[in-house]
Amino acid sequence: MPGIVAHGIGGVQDLPVPAWMFYWGAAVVLVVSFVLLGVLWKTPLLTARELGRSLPAGFSRLVLGPIRIAAQTLSVVLFVLVFAAALLGDADPFRNLAPTWIYVVFWLGMPALTVVFGYVWRALSPWRALADAFVWLRELRGSEARPLAEYPARAGRWPGAGALFAFVALELAYSDPASPRALAFAIALYSYVALFGMAAFGRDTWEANGEGFAVMYRFLARIAPLYSVDGRIRLRWPLTGLAGAERAPGATAFVAVMLGSVLFDGYSRTTTWQDLVARVESPFVVDNPNLGELLVTLLSVGGLLCGIGLVALAYESACALARWTVNAPRSLTGDFLRSLVPIAFVYMLAHYFTLFAIQGQFAIPLLSDPLGRGWNLFGTADVTPDLSVVSPNTTWYVQVGALVAGHVAGLAVAHDRAITVFPERRDALRSQYALLALMVLYTVGGLWVLSRG
Repeated sequence: MPGIVAHGIGGVQDLPVPAWMFYWGAAVVLVVSFVLLGVLWKTPLLTARELGRSLPAGFSRLVLGPIRIAAQTLSVVLFVLVFAAALLGDADPFRNLAPTWIYVVFWLGMPALTVVFGYVWRALSPWRALADAFVWLRELRGSEARPLAEYPARAGRWPGAGALFAFVALELAYSDPASPRALAFAIALYSYVALFGMAAFGRDTWEANGEGFAVMYRFLARIAPLYSVDGRIRLRWPLTGLAGAERAPGATAFVAVMLGSVLFDGYSRTTTWQDLVARVESPFVVDNPNLGELLVTLLSVGGLLCGIGLVALAYESACALARWTVNAPRSLTGDFLRSLVPIAFVYMLAHYFTLFAIQGQFAIPLLSDPLGRGWNLFGTADVTPDLSVVSPNTTWYVQVGALVAGHVAGLAVAHDRAITVFPERRDALRSQYALLALMVLYTVGGLWVLSRG
């Protein structure tokens, strides 16, 4: 998928110091942060500040009323446009809006929007908008829209993890993920599952557990300073929404998909992986290219699963070691899971920074000609993107800064949870040694993968 999902991991060129010094520097920053947290952060702060303060009632009514309805209407219009482009537009992904919109504007833009403004997916999800419209029409006719079944508690976030994995597998493992027709099929299938899930179990329940993008944005929205509750928008300190535990079944698997998919994407750009792909595919290039593509797809799915599994294993091992260190009576996996959420976000930010900055510009001309028919609907069809908007070294500094800041934030969230769970200060600090090692591992591993893209 050249140019669209050939992800922009800017090359490392002419750095003032060797790359390994960045690794050591990042590790030192984490250790120093850990020490400072232990010395200065002595009582839980995130939980105490989680509620924040309410914004004016009129502002909340405006945003959650007319503005939300307008946003939902626009989301459905854009959804129909993108689906039409994928189904009926030019088969060339460079002349079709759908690949750039889905893989760049939506997939990379929504997380950034979410960590600033909160759970805006509630107003921007076309599937939620369609479900809301259906319920409104039924109630208008005097009928009550009820779920068809009760959602099984043991299923937890597993359906959402499966949905998110399906998307990243399409993006990272399928041989032609930029194919508009393949995207049209994927959109139709995902829409069917999303709408069926909402009809079967209720809109809020399926969003919280089964709609993969909604589950991800709910996690990321906990970072944001804005959130809504009981019809009011509230302002809080960033990260305070990450206080507390996450014990739903499948939650660890979901966060592992968020983290592991980005790690695999970076590793798949290395020469080591590319050489492996060439060795698997080369015997079939001439005689049976379809079989070669299938084998590469299966290899990539396997690599993706391994990346996700390694992330989950490292986290579970760190939590098991922390439990053993303080002789805790129960598993600590759910207690510290939310500390991985800011790390998942900065992995996406670091890895896809240049892709969004460069490839995102192509959405401007494509919006004027979404189907590749030579149109100029908004007068932007002739806009030429600036491909030199970021330099390789700037990209590297952004990547390093984002990864380090995200892991420090993760340490702070984990530390706050530890001093909440363990009354004895000594136990709280000891429980964090394994988490510190995990954060160092994630940081250095992420930088290593990025530097070799």
